[in-house]
Amino acid sequence: MLGSIPSPRRSPAARALAATAAVLLALLAGLTGARPAAAATVTRYVLTAFTNSSESNLYVYTSSNARDFTLLRGPAYTPPSGLIRDPSVLKHSDGRYYVVYTTNWTGTEFGIASSTDLINWSFVRNVPVGISGIVNTWAPEWFVDPADGSVNVIVSLSTTSYANFRPYRYRALNTAFSSWAAPVALSGIAPNYIDTFVVRSGSTYHAFAKNETTKYIEHATASSLNGPWTFTGTGNWAGWGSGVEGPALVRQTDGSWRIYMDGYTSGHYYTATSTDLNNWSARSDVPGGLSGFIRHGTVLSETITTGDAFTSTAVAQHSGKCLDVPNGSTATGTQLRQWPCNGQSPQSFRFNPVGVDTFTITNTANGLCLDVNGVSTANGAAIIQWTCTGTANQQFTLRLSSTGVYQLVAVHSGKCVDVSNASTADGALAIQWTCGTGANQRWRLTR
Repeated sequence: MLGSIPSPRRSPAARALAATAAVLLALLAGLTGARPAAAATVTRYVLTAFTNSSESNLYVYTSSNARDFTLLRGPAYTPPSGLIRDPSVLKHSDGRYYVVYTTNWTGTEFGIASSTDLINWSFVRNVPVGISGIVNTWAPEWFVDPADGSVNVIVSLSTTSYANFRPYRYRALNTAFSSWAAPVALSGIAPNYIDTFVVRSGSTYHAFAKNETTKYIEHATASSLNGPWTFTGTGNWAGWGSGVEGPALVRQTDGSWRIYMDGYTSGHYYTATSTDLNNWSARSDVPGGLSGFIRHGTVLSETITTGDAFTSTAVAQHSGKCLDVPNGSTATGTQLRQWPCNGQSPQSFRFNPVGVDTFTITNTANGLCLDVNGVSTANGAAIIQWTCTGTANQQFTLRLSSTGVYQLVAVHSGKCVDVSNASTADGALAIQWTCGTGANQRWRLTR
């Protein structure tokens, strides 16, 4: 019987070459099998408005849910005309943001400004309305028609008095907004209507406009943008009462609609929701201190890519001390404090993105989230740790102050994480407070 045949012996060089080949094959296999992590996308809502205290300045807010907004920049822009009432926001095909706005109480043009980042704005042009005898040019609103992709401005024009307002359509003929088709009055919406806002759902166009006689927001529908329009909801059809104007609508991620309206007689700013544009919830105040502050806003919905998650300490700039979980507590409800930085896990936080520059903040030692106690919007409310729920009082927008230094702005209230009384003492407590310029509201992060 033949014995087993011995394997041929390989030289050290051959063995080394084979080992190298094996490593290369493994690396190649890893490369071909690897997939980069997909960038997370979320819906962001952008609100532009002017304020009760100033018709001269644009304010810009963002939200992850179309209800709880935080200030992104304000004042953000003052136009050459010195007045920016009724700003309506658009994300254009060129990637820029544009606002169209009322330039004057009396006049024959509407204004346009643009931005790449919603923070820095520049004047584009004023657009003449091109109709003789016009006295007032108010409340221009963007409308991109899904039927043909056209970019339009629906603007309220008047020749003699407030009771003479009616909506006209201006269709852009180029992307620079330097050329416009001849204006067309929306047939069926007779004089006496102002602040017309148009959306399209399915094949039906819906217009929401203020009746200048009754002061109600009314609802009309049409099968084409130019009309004819037929009113289907008049008087107090929605239960919102009179003394409201400036309707603006946005479609939410679940397919429902949200309307915003300016209670110009009450000084409030309201919102309501609907699944079909015909039946609406009762109006309620927009939270976070916006009701009573902003006027006649519009809201844009866009899909954006979030930033990466990161882990960091948060160093208060007035004291050089770190945001800290006292004694590494694992108890829900524990109020955070400032403490000398020591590199330990009670001072380490994981920032998980839920929107552009908006994060939940989780302590890496215990997995509990930064939380404004009781969903309070009051100054002085405690910054505590709590079981993570993802609610707006556990979401914070990072507002850049200087390189690497941020304000942490609570989404539900629009207020900043603050070291109480600007104390530099060990153990000074973290609270929320109206955002200001103090260094006790500025935190150095490592991103």
